[in-house]
Amino acid sequence: MKIHEYIAKKIFQVEGIPVPKSIVAENPEEAQKAAEKIGKPVAIKSQVLVGGRGKAGGIKFAETPSETYTVAKSLLGSEVNGEPVDIVLVEEKLNIQSEFYVSVVLDRSTKKPLVLASLQGGMDIEEVAKKNPEKIIRYPLNPLEEFLPYQAREVAIKMGVPSNLISQVGSIIWKLFQAFHDYDLTIAEINPLVFTGKELFAADAKFEVDDDAFYRQKRLAELEHVHKPEFAYVKLKGNIAVIGNGAGLTLSGMDMLHLYGGKPATFLDIGGGASEESIAKALNIVISDENVKVVFLNVLGGITRADDVARGVLDVMNSSSRKVPIVIRLTGTNEEEGQKILAEAGLSFETSMEEAARKAVEICRSMT
Repeated sequence: MKIHEYIAKKIFQVEGIPVPKSIVAENPEEAQKAAEKIGKPVAIKSQVLVGGRGKAGGIKFAETPSETYTVAKSLLGSEVNGEPVDIVLVEEKLNIQSEFYVSVVLDRSTKKPLVLASLQGGMDIEEVAKKNPEKIIRYPLNPLEEFLPYQAREVAIKMGVPSNLISQVGSIIWKLFQAFHDYDLTIAEINPLVFTGKELFAADAKFEVDDDAFYRQKRLAELEHVHKPEFAYVKLKGNIAVIGNGAGLTLSGMDMLHLYGGKPATFLDIGGGASEESIAKALNIVISDENVKVVFLNVLGGITRADDVARGVLDVMNSSSRKVPIVIRLTGTNEEEGQKILAEAGLSFETSMEEAARKAVEICRSMT
């Protein structure tokens, strides 16, 4: 089963693979707002599960938010190689100095993982394999042995990566393998892996999951099949609602609950730059679920401001008829002001995600 690029990049963020700033949009207005938030020229990328979208006109660029609106309007509702475009990914346009190709695939002939890598990034790898096979490094792996970071660096060296990038490229290859392994993938590909002169970014992402293993990849199933204009929200079977600002942070919060024996009732990603109103709306959504006994609000403020989060919490605490304990992890931008607002209202908070998750589980257990 193929996975959309924006979902694969959320997994990359969880695994620590750097990706450009990007925001999913379902209509031209959302695309324009996304470009405004990114604050730089952007690429508008059709989210389709077919290859060759760049050549088919499914990826376009815009210098300004207003131009982004126009481009998104032309892409949304169109078709790319026969597949309709329902959503686009608005992504920071990168200043490309060089491009690499890295992937981990399941080699059907040997039934083992195979690392493929090349300095010829940004190109059709099948075409490179056909015309210049010597430019593709093949590094077979033994599934019974651990793939170690030094081996990933060996791949980077064999590729011919400049010495100053060997460690970074090796680290990305190693992390790509971890994603391949952990998510039961048959293909985990970055093409291209872009070097801007200062940083490396996975400019594209391709995931294919083993169909026979997809039933146990609940994270991917939840993220791939559920998308809301304002929130990424998935209802689960537990009793502790998890809200975070960013998919990676929300998933980490869910993992932390599992570590302490808790069961998530929701995955709700409020995204970056959430307002006081959106915080309140997210809390009201999960509190309205009768299965939710405790809310775990996990916020690491960047664009999202801690004082806005605090005010949103107070709005709900003062107005909601259903009183549900809220365990708050709050740190980052304007954290002192946000924490002060909570303290003055008599609400406790944590700065550690681990401690907040543990506390949420303890409260939930005390209620049963």
